[in-house]
Order: sequence, then C-alpha cells, then structure tokens
Amino acid sequence: MSKNYAGVEDLLCDESFLLWYFKTDPGAIRQWEQWITISPDNLARAEQAVEFLQSLQLEEQPIAAGQITQAESLLLEKIRQVENRLTQTDNAEPVADINAYISGKASGKKIALFPRRWYMTAASVILLAAGLYGGYRWLAHSPELSTAYGEVRENKLPDGTEVVVNADSKLIYSTGWKDGKDREVWLKGEAFFHVSKTPLKSRFIVHTDHFDIIVTGTQFNVVNRSGKTNIMLKEGSVILHTDEGKELKMIPGDFVEYERTRLEKKHVKNDSLLAWKEHKLIFDNTPVRELVKMIREHYGITVQVADDSISDRTISGILPNDNLEVLLQALEATLDVEIVREGGSIVIRDHS
Repeated sequence: MSKNYAGVEDLLCDESFLLWYFKTDPGAIRQWEQWITISPDNLARAEQAVEFLQSLQLEEQPIAAGQITQAESLLLEKIRQVENRLTQTDNAEPVADINAYISGKASGKKIALFPRRWYMTAASVILLAAGLYGGYRWLAHSPELSTAYGEVRENKLPDGTEVVVNADSKLIYSTGWKDGKDREVWLKGEAFFHVSKTPLKSRFIVHTDHFDIIVTGTQFNVVNRSGKTNIMLKEGSVILHTDEGKELKMIPGDFVEYERTRLEKKHVKNDSLLAWKEHKLIFDNTPVRELVKMIREHYGITVQVADDSISDRTISGILPNDNLEVLLQALEATLDVEIVREGGSIVIRDHS
C-alpha cells in the first residue's frame, strides 16, 4: 500500500479500510494487517479509527421491500445522533482533529470536535460504512465460488456460463437469474469466463474494483487482485465502464489494464496469459522478480531473493503450476540456483 495516510480521517474515508474493519474482504484484510505491522504509528492510527467507528454504533436495521424512505430516515437520524455526540457542549473544549478527540476521551476530559467539519465526516463515514456493510452482508448470503492457494476450479453458473477460477480467488454471483434480467458477478482474484448467450440477450456483468465488464456472450480472462485489474478478450465483444464514467469497447485479442484512473490497451501473449488454466506457467525471457510475484499469488507463500542479480535473471520455458515442490525443483535446475525453505518462506540464492 503506497498511499500516505496522514491522519485518522484519511483511514475513515478509505473504502478498503472499512472492508477490513467489517472483515468482509480477504484482500483488504491482508493488506491492512500488513500495513498495521509496519510501524507503531500505523497501529495507533488504526486503533483510533476503530474506536471512532465503534462510537458510531452502526446497527443493522431490518428493512422490508418497498421501505426505502424509512431506511433513509433511519440513516439520517443516525447521522443526527452522531452529530449530537460530536457537537460542542456546555464547557466543552473544542479540538481540531480526531486524534485529540480520542486522546481526550480516553483521559476523561470533556471535549468536542469542531461540529461542521466532523458532522460531514461522520455523515460520510456512516453513509459509506452503511452501504458497504449492507452491501457486503447481502453478498455474504449470495452463492459464491472460492479457491484456496494452489487450487484451480471449474464450475458452471446458473445460466450455463462456464467459469474457471484461479488460486486464491472468490466469485460471488446474484441469485434468481432469469432471462431478460442482468446476470451479475463480483470477482476478487482471477477467472476465465465463457459466457452463455440467452434468447433475450440478457447482459452478463462482471464487477471489479475499477471497472465493470458488460457482455452478452463471449470468452475473456479477468484479473482483479493486489491493486491490479485487467482483462483479455479471447472471443466476442465487451464494453468496459469505469467508476469515472469512461467507456471502452474491446475486440478479440485486446488486453486492457486499469492504470492511474485510465484504461490502457497493451500487447500480451494470450497463450502465456491463459496457461494457468492448464496448470502451467509459460515464460518468455521473464524476469525472476515477476516469477516471484506469480508464486506469491498462486501459493500464498513469501519468496525472498537473496541477491538483486538473481532478480534480474530471465527464464524461458514451460513449467508445471499444480505442485509447488515440482515447480521449485524445476526452477533450481533451470536457473542454476539453490532454493531452500526458511520457516514459512522460500529463499532463492546462488549456490555457495
């Protein structure tokens, strides 16, 4: 995580932090647990943000169908309650930020935040948190396909769409698929889709972190993990819609990656990109540093390279990807290195 979080309010306005707080997204949980362990300051800032979120006392309200207005009223009332707690009271000493607020609260000192600024912050946090909490609770009760590290799984969705899910991935899909209605799935990880056409040409929509993929019947590969989102179209046509409102139509052979809020077309070798479906890795002058990333993503194990010169070496060939031990043995022979296990990690180093 390269983003700089200067204050607690930055954490509160970050969607992925709320996903970590509600424990609804494995990727967000891993990223934030790692971020917290980097420094004591990060830990303290996270604890302060958690305390603030707990003070909001968000509770799930049962809302029957057709009671949207009632739900909005409940939410606005919750915001007003938070405002009342944060508004300056008699003899309260106003403070400028949430860090001072929490420190004073812990010491028993009667203080309050500046009301206008933190009314808006509290309202934003509640709206975002409530939306995420409610949305992900709904998704949590939806059917899903998930894979463990090192596992590749083939399945069919309710409409007959064939999907191959790569290691450490999760695919959640909506219920009650009927022809004429959108078929929606949410992907974390990597998957290959062969979407079935329907008589009424119902749209099939794949939701990722940065864009939606809209199709009727086609074949494509999607990656949505570790801040990386891309799609390779093998057959048919798709339309991409970004959160920023941008749109891009793809044709077979296109590879598009989301970078710096933009959709960028790039050249890739389709065979190499799709080799994981056949439990293989295809390398073509691939740097060892890229190979290390593949092993981490597929097997969830930490890989350390003892020397930068090894990271710069390249490898070409086809190696198996369904057995870690066999893969490591092949790498030793191909790269002429020594690969050893140290604790729960793997170390690649030159022969001593």
